[in-house]
Amino acid sequence: MPNMAQAITETQDNFWLFGYGSLIWKAPPHFDQRVPGYIEGYVRRFWQASEDHRGTSHHPGRVVTLIERSHYDSIVPPSTPPPSYRVWGAAYHIPQEHVKEVQEYLDIREINGYSIQHTPFQPAAHGEKPVEKCMVYIGLPSNPQFLGPQDLDRLAARIWRCKGPSGENRDYLFMLAEALKALGEGAEDEHVEELAKRARKAGLDRGEDGATLGDQLPIEVAIEQFSSATSDHKGTEEVEKQ
Repeated sequence: MPNMAQAITETQDNFWLFGYGSLIWKAPPHFDQRVPGYIEGYVRRFWQASEDHRGTSHHPGRVVTLIERSHYDSIVPPSTPPPSYRVWGAAYHIPQEHVKEVQEYLDIREINGYSIQHTPFQPAAHGEKPVEKCMVYIGLPSNPQFLGPQDLDRLAARIWRCKGPSGENRDYLFMLAEALKALGEGAEDEHVEELAKRARKAGLDRGEDGATLGDQLPIEVAIEQFSSATSDHKGTEEVEKQ
């Protein structure tokens, strides 16, 4: 069983991957450490269209990406309450012998608009030194799937309705909300929480039950199940966006 500790175990190699969306619970293959923590200078938003996992080309779903502080500040109304510019998630250490395979897996998983960036990562455990260079996949504003700010009620209603090869878009939202709570105090994301609340309301307004997978599967079980599954499957039908 991989190490799910709060602190980093010293290693001879330094390939670290930061997950801020489905990677928090649907872990990459071959990781030997999973460490909760955060990166700074970004906000997480459901501003990326998903045509290959949580939607289709005719009815794209919505998934998260990260927006740098300077760009975020330039495109939202001045009256918008400022976010914390701290994004919580989980960092995974990949042993050197598996780096090539994991990168190939991630390149398939993140093919629809995401590109590789690097950023420092701060573990949640008090006194832990940061990882100076942590790889992260981000849907930059220049990618064709980037949508920018959207009306929250319309966004929530779309998330409730859409589904794709990886399942219901709303399950992605609800699992992300639960996964963030499981990371520990302070890790919740107001944008994610508000969307989850509005999506459930959208479902109830349609006469549908607001409880789905995200309410039923304990996040620790989800992490273990998805970690085991991705060790054996690398096809596009098995992978999931950030």
